[in-house]
Amino acid sequence: MDDHGPRDSFTLDVLPPDDPEGGFAWSDLPEALQPRRKLPKWPFVVAAVMLVLGIALALAWPINIPYYALSPGPVNDVSDFVKVEQPLDDATGDLFFLTVSLKEVNVLEWVAAKFDSRIDLAPRENIRPAGVSQDQLRRENLDLMERSKQNAIFVALTRLGYEVTYKGSGAKVNAVIEGSAADGNLEPGDVIVAVDGEPVEFSTEAVDLIGGHRPGDRIELTIQRPVGEDGTDTETIVVPIVLGPFRAVEDDGSVTVDENRAMVGVTLADAHVDVVFPMDVEIDSRNIGGPSAGMMFTLEIMDELTPTDLTRGHRVAGTGTIDPDGVVGAIGGVRQKVYGAIDAGAEYVLVPTDNYDDAVTAAGDDIEVVAVGTIDDALAFFDTL
Repeated sequence: MDDHGPRDSFTLDVLPPDDPEGGFAWSDLPEALQPRRKLPKWPFVVAAVMLVLGIALALAWPINIPYYALSPGPVNDVSDFVKVEQPLDDATGDLFFLTVSLKEVNVLEWVAAKFDSRIDLAPRENIRPAGVSQDQLRRENLDLMERSKQNAIFVALTRLGYEVTYKGSGAKVNAVIEGSAADGNLEPGDVIVAVDGEPVEFSTEAVDLIGGHRPGDRIELTIQRPVGEDGTDTETIVVPIVLGPFRAVEDDGSVTVDENRAMVGVTLADAHVDVVFPMDVEIDSRNIGGPSAGMMFTLEIMDELTPTDLTRGHRVAGTGTIDPDGVVGAIGGVRQKVYGAIDAGAEYVLVPTDNYDDAVTAAGDDIEVVAVGTIDDALAFFDTL
C-alpha cells in the first residue's frame, strides 16, 4: 500500500504472514483489497496433455498400417452347418470347427496387439498380396471354402463305401501347336464337347475318339467358344478339321513325324468337372471363407452317416484342410484357433501335424492337442475315446 489512496486491487510476490496478536490478518481486509493468490499450474498442464493426446488419437485412428491382426474367431458347432439325408447318429458330444478373425489395423490397434499375447500381427502382403483388393481376397477365400466342402463330402462318402461319380463338361483346349491342323481353326479356351457327334465329357474321351483316325481324315469338332469381353458367354460351333500326321519335338529340338498317327495339334485338359454324389449332403458355410474347416466337415458327415457316436460324448474341436486323398493340410492362425477351442470348453483340439508345435505352445495345460496327418489319423483318435 502507499499514500496515493485506495486501489481496487493489488498483487504481491510474497505475502507477509497474518499477525493476529498485532491485530492484523489479511482476511480482515475488504475482499477488493485482499491480494490475489496464484492458481496451481498442474491442472493446466494435465489439460494440455489430454488435449494433445486427444488430437493425436483422432489423427491416428483412421490411418491403417500394412499389418493384419489375427485374433481368435467364432467357434462353430459343425452340426449346425452340415445336413445329410436320414442321419443315423444321435450324437451326445460336440464337434467344433475353429476360425480366425482377420482385421487390418491402424497405429493404435497395432500397439494394443503388441500387448495381447492372443493376437498375432502379420504383414499385409502375407495375407493380401500386392494388387489384390479386399473384395478379391474375400472371393478367393469363399472359392477355397467351396472346394473344401466338395473334398469333405467326397472323402466322407468314399471312406464309408459310397460310390461317387464324375460328370465332365468337355475337353478344354489349353494351347494350339503352330503349323498343326488346329492352327487357325481352334483357340485356347475352346471346349470340345463332341467329336463327329459323339459327346465328350473328359479330355481322355476326346483323345480316344480322335486317335481312331488316320492322317488326312476329316473330322468335325463341336466346340463351345467363349464370347464377349469377359468370356462368360459361349457360342456353340462345329469346326471341320483335316487331321495331320503326329509330330513330336524331341529334347534336342529335332522333330519326329509319325505318318501313321493322326494329330489335331492341341493340348487338352478337362473342363469343369462336377462330382455326383449318391445322396444329398448340404454344407451351408454361410459367409465363412477359407479351406481350414475341411477336416471337421468330413468328420461331421461321417458321424451323421454312421450309427456310432464318433465323439463318445466328448467336446472335440479341430482345424485342417482336406484333399480328395484324405490328407489333412496345414492352416494359418493355429494359436488363435487353439485359444478359441479353450474358450469353447473343448477337451481336445485336432490340428494338422505341421501345426502341432505351435498349437502345443498355445495350449499349455488347458487343452489336449492331437496331431492329425490324414482323416484316418483323426478316426483312429476317436476310437481311443
